[in-house]
Amino acid sequence: MATALRTVSASNGDPLAEAIELTRRLKLPHIRKALTDIVPTAKAQRWDPAEVVRVLLSEEAAGRDRANLHTRRKRAGFPAGKTFGDWEESASSIPRATQDAIKSLEWVQRRENLCVVGPSGTGKSHWCEALGQAAVEAGMAVAWFSIEDLGALVRRHRADDSIAKALTRLIRSDLIIIDDIGLLPVSPDAAEGFYRLVDAAYERRALAVSSNLHPSGFDEIMPKTLATATVDRLMHHAHIVVTQGDSFRLTQATSGQGVKPFS
Repeated sequence: MATALRTVSASNGDPLAEAIELTRRLKLPHIRKALTDIVPTAKAQRWDPAEVVRVLLSEEAAGRDRANLHTRRKRAGFPAGKTFGDWEESASSIPRATQDAIKSLEWVQRRENLCVVGPSGTGKSHWCEALGQAAVEAGMAVAWFSIEDLGALVRRHRADDSIAKALTRLIRSDLIIIDDIGLLPVSPDAAEGFYRLVDAAYERRALAVSSNLHPSGFDEIMPKTLATATVDRLMHHAHIVVTQGDSFRLTQATSGQGVKPFS
């Protein structure tokens, strides 16, 4: 027996107002925003009904994509909003072919790691943040930390012994970035947090680390036992990128580009 088609009762008043109310009920905010513009346009141009439905659903899909992107970017916790839009490929010491390969993010999908190593001011943090922004735009979840943020995480969850649960939530991210290791000695809590994160993410999630020190020298800033165990896991599936040259910041400062001149 054929199933009877569902029928919709006729409007009792203003169809547009009722449609807007239905979008509230069904939680379709982007269609609601577009309705008042699209319906008159559809009438004036005599759109096919299917085209009206297509355009409205496209507006909802695009709006949700924008909202999800905003949410992922906010959750990532990026510090400065740096992207590849303000990255100077030719000024970086990273070879262009290497830049292109890393920007493809295929290593993230393979759950490999990236270690960006070099002196201060050579673009490590900018490069890592731009990679994170690109990953967010590609639909991935990203988390950004300094190494001392990991120390704070350990202290916050030590009281109720919930650090394992916190790390489980954290490694739901596709890419986890730890920035600026090596400038200062690492506190015991931060060293523990770094090890715990690397161990939890090992072969499960991609990590990107920026450091003034090569990972083989991490035992200079954290306990040797923890450093050895951390580096062993971090480096097993890692790409090493070395930045070189003078500090971009110092170069700009000495050439007067670091400030706006007095008028």
